[in-house]
Order: sequence, then structure tokens, then C-alpha cells
Amino acid sequence: MQDDHSTNGGEEPPSDHRLQALKEFHSAGRGVWGDVSNADWNDWHWQLKHRITGVEQLQRLLPTLTPEEFAGAKLANHKLALAITPYFFNLIDPADEHCPIRLQVIPKAAEMRTAPWELNDPCGEDAHSPVPGLVHRYPDRVLFLVTDRCAAYCRYCTRSRLVSNASGYDFHPEFDRQIAYIRQHQEIRDVLLSGGDPLLLSDEKLEALLGRLRAIPHVEFLRLGSRIPTFLPQRITPALCATLKKFHPLFLSIHSNHPRELTTEVREALGRLADAGIPLGNQSVLLKHVNDDATVMKALVQKLLTCRVKPYYLYQCDLISGSAHLRTSVSKGLEIMEQLRGHTTGYAVPQYVIDAPGGGGKVPINPEYVLCRNAGRVLIRNYEGRIFEYPEAADGTPLFKAPKEIEERELA
Repeated sequence: MQDDHSTNGGEEPPSDHRLQALKEFHSAGRGVWGDVSNADWNDWHWQLKHRITGVEQLQRLLPTLTPEEFAGAKLANHKLALAITPYFFNLIDPADEHCPIRLQVIPKAAEMRTAPWELNDPCGEDAHSPVPGLVHRYPDRVLFLVTDRCAAYCRYCTRSRLVSNASGYDFHPEFDRQIAYIRQHQEIRDVLLSGGDPLLLSDEKLEALLGRLRAIPHVEFLRLGSRIPTFLPQRITPALCATLKKFHPLFLSIHSNHPRELTTEVREALGRLADAGIPLGNQSVLLKHVNDDATVMKALVQKLLTCRVKPYYLYQCDLISGSAHLRTSVSKGLEIMEQLRGHTTGYAVPQYVIDAPGGGGKVPINPEYVLCRNAGRVLIRNYEGRIFEYPEAADGTPLFKAPKEIEERELA
């Protein structure tokens, strides 16, 4: 696998015990699964069957489990289930408790502490659900929840109330009612399938569902939201790609947060999707100690482009109950955006958004590049901090005046 298990700078070197654990964990290239055959390892059904789902199993496989992680794993299945595919688990650095892969999927006791401002349904999806499993928040598009299951569970999941059924939400999609609603509302032109993860459906079930949606005349294009390509790249088979290819225009949004996730296996899986003509975008969540660093984020977005994926959204972490330990500030997000714009190609720059609490939808959050506007000009700041004048009349028409760079003394 193509990844880097370096630790965060400034930390003390790992103990002899942790170094030994690291050596054993990564023996044979597959860690503790070194004896598993290629046929099994590359079978997505095998990966799902052998997920890490309990605290005893986790402690056995990860002997460097911290007390906070042990307590979180014991309690996890009362809120959001613990589940990690062997493939993704093998990317964890056992010698680094701050490993960015580890932080995303290993529970902590902090998940059980709810801050006063946190919500079970931070995006207000339930209030915009006309039928079970369908969210109609924007005028021309709907979110179609396909399942409550995922290949692995992100500890900051926006739908932790729903996915895995650990909280007793008892979610059951009703495809007939969901499709009937879409058919009755001709303003709906865009359907996003999510969940849970829609790519956990078999090829046959996925084809049947996509076929029913594609048969609705006013549905112009379909989208899938999935973390399967990074959690379970083995699922992205040629047969799956051939199935998806039948339903163009069809888009796929993947979810990756750190460049270490973009392994050789993931790159190949994404290549198969791209070769099937499926436009690929990535959605990241800004997470403390995972990607709240401009160097890390720049490496991620540039690596995504080499995997033929357009960085699409960078989300401020939703106010989901129990996520305070993973949340970083909006000012940090803006700082990162300033270090991307102008410092790498525009194709690599995602849109930083806050999904407005309570159901307001995605709101773009940008650094202040427009400094002021008046009757004769717009003052703008570039990525270097230099200030320029764009001449423009009050009615928006250009003025016959040469644009120029503004010196600081002219603004005083």
C-alpha cells in the first residue's frame, strides 16, 4: 500500500513496546492479516465479514489502545457502532495515538459528552423529510437515503442518530414511497443517493433502484455519495462500474480527509470509476489533528487531482452530538483556504462551507478578498495580500480608467 506512517512533528519517539507493535502490525504488508490470501483480501465481502466491531477484538489488534479509546469502544455500540474494514484498519499507525486515520474511526469516550450547542440532527434533515428516507431541503433536488449501514463508521458522522442503528433510530427506507414522491414533484431534477452508503447494495439492487429513478422523466441526473472507495476500494469492481455506467449522467462524491487515505488501491478504484465516465468529486470534513493544517490539506487536494478527483467541498464539522473533540475553528478553516487559493491550481481548491444548523443548507465561507465597494471602484486583495483596484461605476458598468495596484498609503 502506498502511504506514509510518519508521526506528527514535535512528539517524543515511540517506546520500544510501540515500535515492536508497529513492526508486527505491518509485517507482510497487511499487518495482522499477512496470511490472508490475495483472493480473500481483495474480496469486498470478505472485508465486510471481517470488520473490527468489538472492543476485545480492537484491543487485541491494536495493543496500543489508550484508556480513552478503550472506554469509547466499550460504549460505542450504544450510540454509533464501531466497525472498521481490515483494509482501512491496516492504514492506522499503532505507534501514534494521534494518527489521522486512527482519529477518524477509533471511538473515544469524548463521544459520550454532548456540548450544549450540539444537536442530534444538526442539519435539520428530519424536519425536511416529507416521507421516510427522503430529505427535500433544496427546491430542485432531494437526498435519497438508501440504507443505514456503512462499511466503516466515521466518529464525526452527521447521521450518527440514524446509521448503524446503535441508537435505536430504527430506520427503514421505503423505496416505493420515496420514488412516488419524486415522481409527483416535477421540480426535482437531481437525486442524491446516500445513507449510510449506497454502494453497500449489491450490483443487482443498485441497478434496479437507479433504473427506477432514471425512468422518471424530470430527473435529469443522479448522484451517489459514498465513502466506499476509501473504506473498501475492493468494492469498486469492473462489474460495479459497468452497472453505474448505464445511468449517465451520474456523478459520484467520495469522502477522504487525509492524503494517507489515497493508497494505490484507492487510486486504482477511482481510476476504474473515472474510466467508466463518472465525474468524481471529493468531500472532506475539517477535523482537529486530522487535516486542520494547510500543508496536509494541500497534499490531500493535490493528490486527489492525481487520482482524477475534483476537490468539491470542505465542510466545517457539523454540530453533531459528541463531536467537540474533533471540531476545529472556522478561523482555522479560513486560514487553510487562504493557503490554498493562489498557492495551488484552482482545480484543487474546494468550496469551504458550513451546513447551517437547523436546516439552512450549505453556506459558502470565504476569506475576505473584496475589501470595499463604492461608486467608482472595487478594492480587492490577492493571495499575496497585495491590493488592487477594479474600476466600476455604481450601475456595474466598467469605467474608462486603467486598473492599478493600490499602495498602502493610498488607503490611509
